[in-house]
Amino acid sequence: MPWPANILDLNPIEHVWDLLDRRVRARAIPPRNVREVIGALVEEWGIISQQELANLVQSMRRRCTAVLNGHTRY
Repeated sequence: MPWPANILDLNPIEHVWDLLDRRVRARAIPPRNVREVIGALVEEWGIISQQELANLVQSMRRRCTAVLNGHTRY
C-alpha cells in the first residue's frame, strides 16, 4: 500500500503526540511556559505503558483497512 503521508490515522507517532497532549492538558497544574511544557512531555513520555504502545501498533491493521475502504477516520 503506498504510504499516504497526509493521512494522520496511518502515522502512529501522531497518536502518541495526541496521547501526550491529552495527558499534559489533564494535569492538575498546567505548564506555564515552554520549559514546563517540555518537562511535562518528558515526564509523560516516560510513563506511557508498553500496553498503550502495543494497542496502538495492534490498531494499525484496522486503520489501514478503514483508509482503503475510503473512511477518513477509523
